[in-house]
Amino acid sequence: MTIALETRRLRKSFGALTVADGIDFSLEGGARHALIGPNGAGKTTLVNLLTGALAPSSGQIYLEGEDVTSLAQAKRVRRGIGRTFQINSLFRSLTVLDNVALAVAERTGAARKLFRPAFSHDEVKDEAHALLGSLGLSDDASRAVRDLAYGKQRLVEIAIALGMRPRVLLLDEPAAGVPSAESHRILEVLAALPPEIAILIIEHDMDLVFRFARRITVLAAGAILMEGSPQEVAHDARVRQVYLGERAHV
Repeated sequence: MTIALETRRLRKSFGALTVADGIDFSLEGGARHALIGPNGAGKTTLVNLLTGALAPSSGQIYLEGEDVTSLAQAKRVRRGIGRTFQINSLFRSLTVLDNVALAVAERTGAARKLFRPAFSHDEVKDEAHALLGSLGLSDDASRAVRDLAYGKQRLVEIAIALGMRPRVLLLDEPAAGVPSAESHRILEVLAALPPEIAILIIEHDMDLVFRFARRITVLAAGAILMEGSPQEVAHDARVRQVYLGERAHV
């Protein structure tokens, strides 16, 4: 199995505070992988390091074998690393279609063509419509994002990330703020994503984690506590102690 994304001895410190402590992590091509841990474990910090939002204090990051440690965030996106955020960052006054079309236009270069709005290109709109259809959002294409239920806004974020055609997709709490009765839709969307995309999710909804992930990494205090299958993680005494407690189940 090829390695899509890898870190070696990755470390991040803010003065005396170490938030990533020598992390060796690998994400296989086509992975369905979850990153869990208690609040303050360093999960979002790790994603920020992987995407270039933060620069590491030391260590290396590799994308399909290429050292991208020094690459800026935008360049990593163009190389194939996509992400969503813990709190969505959508253009709320624009339509759902326009939000996704902007991402497609940025990838294809249409956003840099003069005289025409990026989302007025037919090929851009066609691809954006196709993405919305794949996520069950076709009926919402002409609605302003601010008028959508929060669960659907999370799906729009995923559509935007997919508009960049990532090879690696990092989802920071995709079910955050979504009513539990609607979280199954997030799971359905994740299950239907192209199998060649390596997906890493940070998530506190353990039901979603255990149903989605084939492999789970547990962080604690900025370091990897353990990694294994959902069954191994659920029955690991250390994980129960620091995080899962009575929630551990498969």
